[in-house]
Amino acid sequence: QVQLVESGGGSVQPGGSLRLSCAAWGYTFSSPCMGWFRQAPGKEREGVAAIYVTSAGFTYYSDSVKGRFTISHDNAKNTVYLQMNTLKPEDTAMSYCAANSGWTCLKGASLQPTEYTYWGQGNQVTVSS
Repeated sequence: QVQLVESGGGSVQPGGSLRLSCAAWGYTFSSPCMGWFRQAPGKEREGVAAIYVTSAGFTYYSDSVKGRFTISHDNAKNTVYLQMNTLKPEDTAMSYCAANSGWTCLKGASLQPTEYTYWGQGNQVTVSS
């Protein structure tokens, strides 16, 4: 049974930083595609970052977070991280991690939520002064 357990959300002032973690186990993909998504009230879920978990560790970012967010993976802990810097009020949303086979990344669909099968429970990120 695939499980993705997230942690690290919270509240921060504009310009601050947060790091999200997503511990994953139970999937059989040898090199999965793992992504971070967010959903603000009244808006559709959007992809913000993804990583193809291989030795090369290809990463993908949406334009809205490029240069501010960094996705990484710790193989020993089977955990994906999202380091979020220079946070803005518009980054406020429920954040989710997701996993699927590596093909999702390879075919250019790493930031499309409909391409992912497994999802974490979600963590609230609030950026407010």
